[in-house]
Amino acid sequence: MAALSVQRAKARIAIAFVLLFVVAAALSVGVYYLGKLQENIASQESRMALEAINNAASIDEALARYPSNRFLKLMAMATTAALETSAASEKLSREIEPPALSRGITLAAASRGDLEALRRDLKIAETNATTFMPRYLALLKAERDRLENYALSLNMEKNVASRFMQDVDRRHAEIAAVISKMLAARAEYYRAYDKCVAALLAEFGIYKVTNGQFIFPIQYMADRYNVAANAMASAAQRATELEQARKILAQPALKGWEQIAGGG
Repeated sequence: MAALSVQRAKARIAIAFVLLFVVAAALSVGVYYLGKLQENIASQESRMALEAINNAASIDEALARYPSNRFLKLMAMATTAALETSAASEKLSREIEPPALSRGITLAAASRGDLEALRRDLKIAETNATTFMPRYLALLKAERDRLENYALSLNMEKNVASRFMQDVDRRHAEIAAVISKMLAARAEYYRAYDKCVAALLAEFGIYKVTNGQFIFPIQYMADRYNVAANAMASAAQRATELEQARKILAQPALKGWEQIAGGG
């Protein structure tokens, strides 16, 4: 009888192991198909986002058609955040110059006191142009943190969220590079402007103004002023071109969002 009991106990243990194996296998299959279902849902959501982007005039219009689509929500937030960062950057750019300098001055009609005050403002503007980069970078970081937190709140798939943040980082790196060059061009502009004003102060009361043009009695005086004026114009053009490039980069590229949604 004891031997029979031992055999029965062994049989129950064997059956238990078999059942445990069956349950584990069933759970594994269930997890596998659940993962596949989630992938299919994500793929379908991606296709819906791509279709909405291709057929809509704007992200907002696409989101109105598919208000629960996470990809479109993320794109809408990215667009809004980029525009707000761009507006903040433009405001910061205006703060580089003291108010009097921003209003402008007619050099031909300026007094000695006006020219001296102008030089002081130009020195301030040049200093600001060479020290404001960290403030621009802080704006980009705030945008990045905002987008990363929003992507997490949407429970985006890890690979999608990763591609999204990589795209944000790439765009921000390009913007930062342009801003750095723009600030350098503006600093160069203020230095050249200051040299123009310094040339006028050095010859104040000697030069004449005819039809808005400076007439110097000696050629080297004219050459000194013209060299500075040409450098000033060249730097101003570069700064303007770089500012336009920054504004373009500040706009999220639609194709970039398509690639993120489509897994490209």
